[in-house]
Amino acid sequence: MTTFASTAPTAMNSTNRPKRIFNFSAGPACMPEEVLLQLQEDIWSVRGSGIGIMEHSHRGPVYDKIIEEAEADCRTVAGLGDTHHVLFLQGGATLQFAMLPINFLHPGKTADYPDTGVWATKAYKEAKLFGKVNVAFDGSKTKYDHTPSASELSLTPDACYLHYCSNNTIYGTRWPSPPKTSAPLVADTSSEMFARPYDFAGHAMIYAGAQKNLGPSGVVLVLLRKDFLETQRKSSADHPIATMLDYRKQVENGSRLNTPNTLGIHVMGLTFKWILKNGGLKAIEQRNAEKAKLIYDAIDGSGGFYKGHSTPECRSHMNVVFRTPGDELDKKFLKEAEAAGMDGLKGHRDAGGLRASIYNAFPRKGCEALAQFMAEFARKNG
Repeated sequence: MTTFASTAPTAMNSTNRPKRIFNFSAGPACMPEEVLLQLQEDIWSVRGSGIGIMEHSHRGPVYDKIIEEAEADCRTVAGLGDTHHVLFLQGGATLQFAMLPINFLHPGKTADYPDTGVWATKAYKEAKLFGKVNVAFDGSKTKYDHTPSASELSLTPDACYLHYCSNNTIYGTRWPSPPKTSAPLVADTSSEMFARPYDFAGHAMIYAGAQKNLGPSGVVLVLLRKDFLETQRKSSADHPIATMLDYRKQVENGSRLNTPNTLGIHVMGLTFKWILKNGGLKAIEQRNAEKAKLIYDAIDGSGGFYKGHSTPECRSHMNVVFRTPGDELDKKFLKEAEAAGMDGLKGHRDAGGLRASIYNAFPRKGCEALAQFMAEFARKNG
């Protein structure tokens, strides 16, 4: 029979912690070790309360401070004042694919959706269930190897909004800068949220699933500009908006319309503090660029052994997608990499090949190890 300790567990230190390997998973992904160590304590007793974070009432005074600090730190990281609401919602980024058009795609109007890969595709298909959509760019014609230039976009005059996915996790592409449009700009930034300075204030809405750069799965961050919220459709007999899917009601209830993901929000708050402690978004961007360059240099310097998927000008700093000369070599690469302590390098089923996801918390030494492994693997198998 299993027995449980009746006293607090002894905190792990550097001598008794199990060894961690390099986790290149696309998500849920590796988290800052400082955050994990703090969370170890907070699960037992958060902020000296004698109660763990997963046990606290979401309406109690301890949690009030936790969510208030998370919102304040989020604003500091993003450089946002009082122009936007900060929401911590459930359902992940995928639920936002429906919530956005339900609330903001008006009858007789059109929303623009550039299709730059799987998540952008899912977003516009979901929006079509609720109104008229213009696919402003079809990336499938070039196998999603780049994001569009201004001349490649076919935009709708007076669109309700333009929705785009800033970083494509599956194909390893990103928008170097946001698209230019006169419509309200909405971005799914799930796989690169707070990975670089961005025009957060210039977006009507930005949302991101937490499980890549912000924390655990099961919670989504939404930055919603107040003037955009004023354009929200009203719930009516002809267009009912379910309570949980109504942004206005979520705002009115401070992300606590029902019991939220208290643990996930707390971890996001810890992660915001970690970002600020480590220099903010400019410093994070520099480190991410240096990490990505190590792997892209290994690809470009392999004499053609490795092929990257993205065009150079659209290369993601979060997800490096590449392949060897053949499927069997890809499998061999994965097997040997795993034996060398590098996990999660298999490419997505829609893209195949290999993928190294190196989000904010991923250590530089892991990129160095992968680059060295790639050079040796190419030497032996080229």
